[in-house]
Amino acid sequence: MISTGGTAGVLKNAGIKVKDVSELTGFPEMMDGRVKTLHPKIHGAILGLRDNPSHVKEAAEQGIEFIDIVVVNLYPFEKTIAEGGNLEDAIENIDIGGPALVRAAAKNYRHVAVITDPLDYPLILKELRHHEISLETKERLAVKAFRRIADYDCAIDTYLSQTLANEDILRLKFVEGRTLRYGENWHQRAKFYREEVSEPSVANAKQLHGKALSYNNYLDAESALNLALGFKDSIAVVVVKHCNPCGFATGKTLTEALSRAWEGDPMSSFGSIICMTRKPDLATVEYLKGRFVEMIIAPGYDEDALFFLKNKSKDLRILELSLENGVPFENTYRYIIGGMLVQSRNRGLYEKWEVATQHPFPEEKRGLAEFALTACKYTRSNAVVLAREYEKGFYQILAIGAGQPNRVDAIRKLAATKAVENLKMLYEREKPRVSEDEYIKSIMGECVLASDAFFPFDDSIIYSAENNIRYIVSPGGSIRDKEVIDAANRLGVSLVFTGMRHFLH
Repeated sequence: MISTGGTAGVLKNAGIKVKDVSELTGFPEMMDGRVKTLHPKIHGAILGLRDNPSHVKEAAEQGIEFIDIVVVNLYPFEKTIAEGGNLEDAIENIDIGGPALVRAAAKNYRHVAVITDPLDYPLILKELRHHEISLETKERLAVKAFRRIADYDCAIDTYLSQTLANEDILRLKFVEGRTLRYGENWHQRAKFYREEVSEPSVANAKQLHGKALSYNNYLDAESALNLALGFKDSIAVVVVKHCNPCGFATGKTLTEALSRAWEGDPMSSFGSIICMTRKPDLATVEYLKGRFVEMIIAPGYDEDALFFLKNKSKDLRILELSLENGVPFENTYRYIIGGMLVQSRNRGLYEKWEVATQHPFPEEKRGLAEFALTACKYTRSNAVVLAREYEKGFYQILAIGAGQPNRVDAIRKLAATKAVENLKMLYEREKPRVSEDEYIKSIMGECVLASDAFFPFDDSIIYSAENNIRYIVSPGGSIRDKEVIDAANRLGVSLVFTGMRHFLH
């Protein structure tokens, strides 16, 4: 066993026989350890091909004994800059000899095992007890070693580009690429690459059943998951279709939340993706009997519920994913041809809570407003969400207007129209002792409408009031805010400005 000075000292103190590199090379470590392993007796011993007679002959002539295993833990450059080290500290933690050793050993992987990750130590020890490290293991270790050096050099490049050259560059790493069934459309090819992440992510979900995920499945699943995470401390169910929520509800039980979410848009829920914040039992999943869904995501499944779902359809994708917190990613990335857009994550719901009208906004409706805002935040722009409190403390989406080129149509042609349709179905089911018009007007009057951006004109307020929508939450900030406020005051609408826009393109 050969080691550099510091590590050699630790090994000797542990009672392990070890030879200093300087003893092998006949040359002392120099310049505070900057020069120690860059020597023919080290690199010749690593790079020499054991099955090449001339290499073996030259090694013998120079007194070089081949090295079979190279173990390197690089200087902690990434940790140094992450902890706020200055430029001098960063420079001193740029490893030179370590990467050279790793590259040499990885290049000669057929004869040398290179270890760059302490997590691999148990596997190596297990194989050594059988007297040989397999070629398969050496190949895997070599790939891992080259990747480690690439990551290390990228970290140095990124830091020094910013610090010395005042250049901001972006390097991303994705692994485990796998081919998907198809892209957005059948004629498009697609792959999925995973990024190392500890926060809840579809990339880390465990698929328990069903067909492989497609390109669109991943996008829809992320949309459902993002919205569910906003209410992960509640019993909640999200129903998503084409990246937009078409149903979202909380409930006393998961079955209740699922049924209320489905009612948000029964037609669009056909072929949807469902995300639940709790483990479903048999009673919950039986609600889906006769209802077609593409995928279900939940933190786990009762055994009989999973059995039911597996027998419901051989194609139904069943994913298990913990919703517990991890280390959140700070940015999102979106590729366009020739470039990459980077932005910070959309955190929070509002920066202020300002009632802009003379009509008060009841404090007891704030929870409902936050529910509507959360759904609106994950709905494609232009977006409005109309939500109701169907029972004290429990909410459901009544209708959504999503992805419209103007906000008026999102309200007039989609959200308001869909809400009336849904309430007519509820009226038939509940059969209250009032007329249908009175029933619809009463419920609409207690709903909250959330808008992802300001109203550029007062027409959205007018159309909302025509449908008896009396409570509206919007970012505000239009040059015509006064006109909007005046219309709300005239029509008896309570309007809150939040100061935070939630465009989602």
